[in-house]
Amino acid sequence: MSLNIFWFLPTHGDGNYLGTAEGARAVDHGYLTQIAQAADRLGFGGVLIPTGRSCEDSWLVAASLIPVTQRLKFLVALRPGIISPTVAARQAATLDRLSNGRALFNLVTGGDPDELAADGLNLSHAERYEAAVEFTRIWRRVLEGETVDLDGKHLQVKGAKLLYPPIQKPRPPLYFGGSSEAAHELAAEQVELYLTWGEPLDAVAEKIADVRKRAARHGRAVRFGIRLHVIVRETNDEAWAAAERLISHLDDDTIAKAQASLARFDSVGQQRMAALHGGRRDRLVVAPNLWAGVGLVRGGAGTALVGDGPTVAARVREYAELGIDTFVFSGYPHLEESYRVAELLFPHLDIAQPQRPESRGYVSPFGEMISSDILPKAAAAS
Repeated sequence: MSLNIFWFLPTHGDGNYLGTAEGARAVDHGYLTQIAQAADRLGFGGVLIPTGRSCEDSWLVAASLIPVTQRLKFLVALRPGIISPTVAARQAATLDRLSNGRALFNLVTGGDPDELAADGLNLSHAERYEAAVEFTRIWRRVLEGETVDLDGKHLQVKGAKLLYPPIQKPRPPLYFGGSSEAAHELAAEQVELYLTWGEPLDAVAEKIADVRKRAARHGRAVRFGIRLHVIVRETNDEAWAAAERLISHLDDDTIAKAQASLARFDSVGQQRMAALHGGRRDRLVVAPNLWAGVGLVRGGAGTALVGDGPTVAARVREYAELGIDTFVFSGYPHLEESYRVAELLFPHLDIAQPQRPESRGYVSPFGEMISSDILPKAAAAS
């Protein structure tokens, strides 16, 4: 099985060390362009763009990088509860058309109650997933050309439709990650690819088995991916030294403050990440070559594969044997580490080669429209 390898755009900041401004880099369009173009040239299939109030807007970043890349796909955050599902569908179709089919979407329900409240979303964890299910049902069906009526608990639409379709058929793929029971059920019913954060093999296998079983009950099959940092060097000793150097500026007070801040999250996935290390430096190796040092101060994905190229490749293949076909990697700093991963890891893996899509502009069959109300119903749904 050829593997899809993605990289990461650090729109929240980048640098040589975690938890300190020393060696940090300002993130501007020029730097993001450097990383995106490096990923494009090196053979990464796409880039994940994070979301949240500490990040630049993922949609605008993706749109700005379309013209300076050729093959790279953009995995953009889709935020139920923050935006209308029909508006999000129009934006998704536009991004897909303008990128010639290079748009992918990552459903993010959120895990920080304070941040969500600041955005006007005051739902409990369970309610957020109820709303996300309704949002995604509308979003998917509209993008697939249906006219949608839905009278839900959280969302109501009547006559929702899309006049200008996406390039990808039936629509751009939907990715999603979550560790709760509600998240697994949403993934089973709604998405094409379920993403997990980097946990030990048995924990990941358990997640995959549960989502597969749930998807089968819906008559569906779901693909699987994993989100990991990577620290790869020419030797194992060099890789572990680089891992220690990455957290060399962290003191106990900084770690304690970071863990206290992350503890307020109601994300089950975040709770699982924190439990791997418990905030302790002496518990960072949580499985062979799987290191949890990033999670001492970083929310979300907190583990890294550490080692030389053949060693990390062996760990990657172990995850692939569980059914994972997509790996979303990152490293600090992201520009230099993209080259290290491509040069030291790629030669040891069977990697799917991204293709440059043909330009496929869209010509409206309706000409210049005064009002969508005058369109024939059949034409509007085509």
